Amino acid sequence: MRLTVLSVAYPFAPVGPDAVGGAEQILTDLDQALVRAGHESVVVACEGSATRGRLIATPRIGAAITEAERERTHRHHRSAIAHALQRWPIDLVHMHGLDFHAYLPPPGPPVLATLHLPPEWYAPEALRPARPDTFLHCVSASQRARCPLDVRLLPEIPNGVPVAALAARHARRDFALTLGRICPEKGFHLALAAAKRAGVPLLVAGEVFGYAAHESYFAREVMPRLDRRRRFIGPIGFARKRRLLTAARCVLIPSLAPETSSLVAMEALACGTPVIAFAAGALPEIVEHGRTGFIVNDENEMADAIHAAAAIDPDTCRQTARARFSLERMSARYLALYRDLVTASKGDAERSLAQAGV
Repeated sequence: MRLTVLSVAYPFAPVGPDAVGGAEQILTDLDQALVRAGHESVVVACEGSATRGRLIATPRIGAAITEAERERTHRHHRSAIAHALQRWPIDLVHMHGLDFHAYLPPPGPPVLATLHLPPEWYAPEALRPARPDTFLHCVSASQRARCPLDVRLLPEIPNGVPVAALAARHARRDFALTLGRICPEKGFHLALAAAKRAGVPLLVAGEVFGYAAHESYFAREVMPRLDRRRRFIGPIGFARKRRLLTAARCVLIPSLAPETSSLVAMEALACGTPVIAFAAGALPEIVEHGRTGFIVNDENEMADAIHAAAAIDPDTCRQTARARFSLERMSARYLALYRDLVTASKGDAERSLAQAGV
């Protein structure tokens, strides 16, 4: 069955090989998997995105994300989705944004919404869509367990990363690394404090998006903690990320949010680099304490673990990533789910026509 799938990104973050956010990376991987498998991939995402399939670009917000800008952006997304549904025979729509409920298409092809973020961050109407043939699923067991009992969910599909593409070799250096979106819930200030306590250099990589809370956090909590040995290097592309992940002595994930997954942790392990993380959400499902890294409770324990990371075997990290975090396995499960949802939808339509005597 050859499919035409419309993937819809979060409106405020570009997708592509150098995407910062996890949802954007997963969409990029699925877009590529669809094209490789001979399917038609159409993507609605903001300007600056790079896709293998057809891209319908919506305007990107360059300034602060106000409520007025949010509403305008949602209108552009709704218009782009309507255009795609009119122009191509879309079999399924796959939505990835936190605010997907604001631009759900009208009844028609089945919609799959992946919940990339903690369930409590979604609007109630997003978790209980009134639109028919709209399906939700999680990316980890811990995320599913946090969902309200009345929310209907398909089985979760764990995230994966391009393990083979991350298999580079660089000389191990002394610095620690932390990376991701620069926002309060990611706890970068605690990584900076832990690195200073441990007396090791730290590189902070990531992007500060145009939310007032994110910009304030960076100015008040991150910048004052930077010095000659602890530096902010901004957003990084895939090639540089791979090089830094491979060279780092360890990767720090001091998240204060109930993480639904962690592509950063998976990527680090694929590069043979141990991960030191707080016990937040799904992180204990990914990091095997004492084997591929350490699960810690605070910045003091994180500082101690930075020194202990030298005892973690890099080959064990790589082997674990190959066995558990395969991008190919994730992509195959999504493509199988696409086929199942489309087949079921077409079957329902045929039964409805038969019942109507058509």
